Amino acid sequence: MNYEFCLRTDPGLARENNEDSVTFDEPTRLGILADGMGGYNAGEIASGMATTFIKSELGRWLAQAGRHANGREVRRAMEICVDNANRSIFNAANSNPQYSGMGTTLVVGVFQDGRLMLGHIGDSRCYRLRAGALDQITKDHSLLQEQMDAGLITPEQAATSTNKNLVTRALGVEDAVLLEVNEHRVEPGDLYLMCSDGLSDMLDDGAIARILAAPGTLEEKAVQLVDGANANGGRDNISVLLALANSGTRKRGLISRWLGQ
Repeated sequence: MNYEFCLRTDPGLARENNEDSVTFDEPTRLGILADGMGGYNAGEIASGMATTFIKSELGRWLAQAGRHANGREVRRAMEICVDNANRSIFNAANSNPQYSGMGTTLVVGVFQDGRLMLGHIGDSRCYRLRAGALDQITKDHSLLQEQMDAGLITPEQAATSTNKNLVTRALGVEDAVLLEVNEHRVEPGDLYLMCSDGLSDMLDDGAIARILAAPGTLEEKAVQLVDGANANGGRDNISVLLALANSGTRKRGLISRWLGQ
């Protein structure tokens, strides 16, 4: 299985700075997205620290371990790297008054042939488009999600709630954090979208699915997602990371990209 990656980030229309950070490492098939929070500029410090640290440490381990590391080993490596990143951000926040209280959400994915090991913290999400059907494969760590799980509010009420940005779990806020990790089977043609809530709060699942399912390159889809979020208000920073699974050789993957398939 080959993977093609594409990312795009945008400050949106309401904020001057961008507190999102998104990156990927194609050789190790590692994708990372973080949405920072905190005081003036502290959010972008937290998210930048998270993506830089995890890409460096986890990317180095993946390069050494090779693509044949089993799921248990990959999961443990993710947990260790995220724990180390959490302590680094937490210590920086506690030793620098201007960074006090900073933290970040996180989505991190390791794509290994027919398997995706996916970890997340907070309300940044990962979606999968398979055979035209879109599924959200992460579950928000948020007050709204807890209220929906308890049957206190409906998804329709949640969509208009003023409590959208209250997360129950974040990287760097406490000295320890729990990374939720799940393993997913990957099929040829699957398209994965990692995104910050600046996208998911502005575009509903139907709109996201239509953009992802339409013909075009990954770059075109990324632009359309960001433009769509801005067209609906752009009230937050918007970041997307797309990963497309292709069967066959790298050459076929490039031809598919040229043809917009």
